[in-house]
Amino acid sequence: MEERIRQLRMEHITKRFPGVLASDDISLTVDEGEILALVGENGAGKTTLMNILMGIYQQDEGRILINDREVHFKGPEDAFEAGLGMVHQQYMLVPNMTVTENVALGYKKAWKPLKLDLDMVRSRVVEVSEHYGLAVNPDAYIWQLSVGEQQRVELVKTLCLGARFLILDEPTSALTPQETDELIELLKRMKDELSIIFISHKLNEVKALSDKVVILRHGAVVFSGDTADYSSGDIAALMTGHEIVLPENKEPRVQGELALSIRNISVRSDRGFLALENLSLDVHQGEIVGLAGVSGNGQRELAEAINGLRPVESGTIEFFGVDLANKSPYYVIDHGMGYIPEERNIEGIVPSFAVKENFILKDSDSDRFSRHRFLKKKVINDNAVTLKDQFDIRTPDTSTAAGSLSGGNIQKVILAREITRAPKFLIAVYPTRGLDMGAIEFIHQELLKKRREGIGILLISEELDEIMNLCDRIAVIYKGGIQKVLTHEEANRRTLGIYMAGLKEEE
Repeated sequence: MEERIRQLRMEHITKRFPGVLASDDISLTVDEGEILALVGENGAGKTTLMNILMGIYQQDEGRILINDREVHFKGPEDAFEAGLGMVHQQYMLVPNMTVTENVALGYKKAWKPLKLDLDMVRSRVVEVSEHYGLAVNPDAYIWQLSVGEQQRVELVKTLCLGARFLILDEPTSALTPQETDELIELLKRMKDELSIIFISHKLNEVKALSDKVVILRHGAVVFSGDTADYSSGDIAALMTGHEIVLPENKEPRVQGELALSIRNISVRSDRGFLALENLSLDVHQGEIVGLAGVSGNGQRELAEAINGLRPVESGTIEFFGVDLANKSPYYVIDHGMGYIPEERNIEGIVPSFAVKENFILKDSDSDRFSRHRFLKKKVINDNAVTLKDQFDIRTPDTSTAAGSLSGGNIQKVILAREITRAPKFLIAVYPTRGLDMGAIEFIHQELLKKRREGIGILLISEELDEIMNLCDRIAVIYKGGIQKVLTHEEANRRTLGIYMAGLKEEE
């Protein structure tokens, strides 16, 4: 039997990149059966530190010890051999392969001479999923699975490869509240057999799950202690250096001109069924309308249909009197639509482009940034520096490739571009997903500022507190239709939960 990992220590870890001290003399310890939360603002160095632990990066100084023996990982394979497994924020799965085939890719024991023993891999997947209570269909294709199901596949894959120590990077950033609760209960059970480090910005999860917490700021440890001894507010203040107060929409409701009027639209999903069926919704200038619902009930299809990214089978999408149904994305942008998409790495940025280039993606041919088809480099550079400072985007400089930034900083790049290009309307899909508390506070302030300026906002979110704090009205979506539209005063977690489940509240 493989030796259990009784203790893992990182001592005085230092890592430098050009222009950045990413890890500054960091030390931490995780004991057997312990869950350590690693928290900090976007760009604080959390993922970099875990990539060092997994052998993806090599530290410049310091050492790693497992059971008091120093280890040297030349790559992730060495870390796997030592019993470490990491589930990354961006899942490492091949969409057009089955669950079993994805696990087989890294499962050495299944590779026989001239043969891949998929039956053995499938048995292992079933054994691991049943042992840990991870509901996974070994024969399902990855593209058929929800985000929560894909995460379970990542966990099963990591455990099949022999992980005795788990590292989870933002494990709940794309999960629904129900899936998050299930994951927390699962991890609590798993700690009887495993030690866990998890990176998270969600302090309620840090409190619910972890035994110890380590807080990073600007690449250095600023706090380490027992989670139970500190409140969520204490941890947030230590993360950011100041007290966090999430703003609320307490201003009088001002209902301006009808900005977006959706009438009886039907839209198909990627799998061919009707994801939206005869859906209708109105949003006026100067109001924030929240769209609440469990993931997979048509939110993505609605946002894409409005923005010209998905065909509309029937119905109209009137935007200040102009029908946007089946118009091109360029046409929609040209009419003043701002869009913060769900898939930030795929739809929100061009990863290989510099940060400064991503800021002007929608306006590169405007008079402000180009002249006779030639880009105005100084104007573009000055604009980028201004937005970097205004939105506190952690990057060495604005020439850095946007895809190399942390997930939260990529989100800030998209938000900076969409908010500052003076849209007539804004569709924000999970705008604070993966952001730290300080960044969430800032984004909420920006959304309320846009509301005060008379901009209409459609806010799609699974964070009920976010929706209840910010929205004037809340529309609940279920199976492609609007179940109910509630005012800010009518909405509470219980009522929203009832409608999100497809039920009707008792009179």
